[in-house]
Amino acid sequence: MITTEQREKLRGWFAGRLPDGLFEELVEVTPDREEITVIGRIPEPRLVDGASDAERETAVRARIQEFRERTREARIEVAREAEHLFRRKVSWGVVCGAERALFTHVAAPVMTRLRQPERQVLDTLIAGGVARSRSDALAWCVRLVQRHTDDWLTELRESLEHVQRVRAQGPDSEEVADSSTDDGEDG
Repeated sequence: MITTEQREKLRGWFAGRLPDGLFEELVEVTPDREEITVIGRIPEPRLVDGASDAERETAVRARIQEFRERTREARIEVAREAEHLFRRKVSWGVVCGAERALFTHVAAPVMTRLRQPERQVLDTLIAGGVARSRSDALAWCVRLVQRHTDDWLTELRESLEHVQRVRAQGPDSEEVADSSTDDGEDG
């Protein structure tokens, strides 16, 4: 699990390393075991007063695409450096107005064993047209749980960080590390 301190260090590294003016604001840096997602705010397009929703939506999408193409080389340079340093892939995204877009991101496979009642839930989602496959159905379920339990998951993550800090301060933390390198003599 990624600690708050590790998150803060990653955010600090990206804030210091990103070229000036790349983003109006660094919105978030989100790491997990496989990937670091960097999302920044870009300026909204200037439109005439009273522009329609369709015009606004199209202009925002065009702005996001323009940003993606224009900044590709700079983002690749930062990503290569970060991937070497942090041993994770770097993914990029932007916020423009109310629109949030991810450019590229890791789709990591997850192995799981499900019993029949759980598989039936996934198959029902497929039959109902909610998902194309069991993999899509499982991802849909995870997103649903995430949406409805953000507060609980945040509290759980904070508790796990506390457990990691307490373990690191334990009386045996150095002894365990020392004993693992101890070679016994053959009799």
